[in-house]
Amino acid sequence: MNIFILSRNKNLYSTSRLVEAGNKLGHNVRVVDYMRCYMNITSRKPTIFYGGESLGKVDAVIPRIGASNTFYGTAVVKQFEMMNSYCVNTSDAIANSRDKLRSLQILAEAGINMPITGFASHTKDIEGVIESVGSTPLIMKLLQGTQGQGIVLAETRKAAESVMSAFRQLDADIMVQEFIKESAGEDIRAFVVDNNVVASMKRTAPEGEFRSNVHRGGTMEKVQLTYEEEEMSVNASKILGLSIAGVDLMRSNRGPLILEVNSSPGLQGIETCSSIDVAEKIISFIQKKVV
Repeated sequence: MNIFILSRNKNLYSTSRLVEAGNKLGHNVRVVDYMRCYMNITSRKPTIFYGGESLGKVDAVIPRIGASNTFYGTAVVKQFEMMNSYCVNTSDAIANSRDKLRSLQILAEAGINMPITGFASHTKDIEGVIESVGSTPLIMKLLQGTQGQGIVLAETRKAAESVMSAFRQLDADIMVQEFIKESAGEDIRAFVVDNNVVASMKRTAPEGEFRSNVHRGGTMEKVQLTYEEEEMSVNASKILGLSIAGVDLMRSNRGPLILEVNSSPGLQGIETCSSIDVAEKIISFIQKKVV
């Protein structure tokens, strides 16, 4: 089987592990920098060119699209779909998951539990926005932020009003969420492959910090999910149409709450923490789907 991995850097841990796993299982794996592709969009014979070479139909495509390159990256994925190549995650699913507001609306419509969330753009009714999620403390997020960037904890009403005013000056769209105090700076990443949670880990924020991102000093450890947490993670992935996903959730007094669903989840943390070969599980899933 011939597999393309759409990635900007073949030396990234996740990319190199997928190449290694694919080769180990006897497949031809090639890393393609999707930002260097260009396309001929026609109804008869859609084509993708890479370094002057025409890339024909390939058996499977694994998109590893960076958040800042979502627009062009999903266009390349869509082109492969038009060429009848099997894409592990579709362009529509990736685009929906990257839009924080839209993805939460889709999940909420389907009945998935999540923190109480508000959304605002140019409103001057700052007090109304704060009240819509139950007053302070609350989490404020820039919709364009990733990996813990653009996220602020406003512990008082005055602080929340100041942050919202500052965001308005930036002409930025903001998401406002209730602060789940009982989570104590912890969240869970469930790695879903083909409607199954194949690995999971718990991330804990360092003292004095509310964000649990590992690159910000957070720690990680293996964790056993409850049946409800597994079911919620799988359902969230299904609803967004993702065959491979990293589902972030939080434990609260009213049960697990979905925070976000990632369409290009990293492998390093989850493999290191769980000692599970997630890359091989991804390739095995593709084998089952394509062969």
